[in-house]
Amino acid sequence: MSFKKIAALLIGALALYAVVTQYYIMYNNRTTNSLEVTIRFFSYFTILTNSLVAVFFIALFYLKSDAKIKVALINDKSMAAVTVYILIVCLIYQFVLRSLWKPEGLSKLVDELLHTIIPICTFLYWWIYGRTNLIAFKSIFKWLMYPFVYLIYILIRGHFSGFYPYPFVDVASLGYSTVFINSVIIFLLFAGLMLLLIYINNFKLKNQKMM
Repeated sequence: MSFKKIAALLIGALALYAVVTQYYIMYNNRTTNSLEVTIRFFSYFTILTNSLVAVFFIALFYLKSDAKIKVALINDKSMAAVTVYILIVCLIYQFVLRSLWKPEGLSKLVDELLHTIIPICTFLYWWIYGRTNLIAFKSIFKWLMYPFVYLIYILIRGHFSGFYPYPFVDVASLGYSTVFINSVIIFLLFAGLMLLLIYINNFKLKNQKMM
């Protein structure tokens, strides 16, 4: 078995462990009913994206290279998109959210896995193994659909439930105009990082073809 496949399995398993353990911690410390705590848990972009990382890398490990679903969904484009999503999780946490709470013990371990270690591992995997095909810059429009749908979902649910997973999208506290500005800034960060990764991906491949 190649190190590439072992690395994919390790990243997938690590992400799965972090998500499941975080749910266990959140459920045991719940202040609301089981259904609501589960809905809130999966309302965090961090949880959804780490779940996506887990599914992607476990599928990358288990599926055969010629499997139709792997060819269609588990490919270089998808890996680049997943890498962008999890890097955004890392960047926003490190620069915006880290100072807002101080986890301890198991919570601290899981926190670092979700926001630091898994994003770094995903990026390194993409850097080493993921840059094998050219990616069109227009892919950005498709990649942005995930954060866009997520934003619409948390705003609609927040309107009815009063729960917003992140302070910068808390309409109740900030108002729609401020949340709109914050959202535009975050989407620009998404788009900028997508442009950067696609440029890095294509630059390497174009140079290889010229040699």
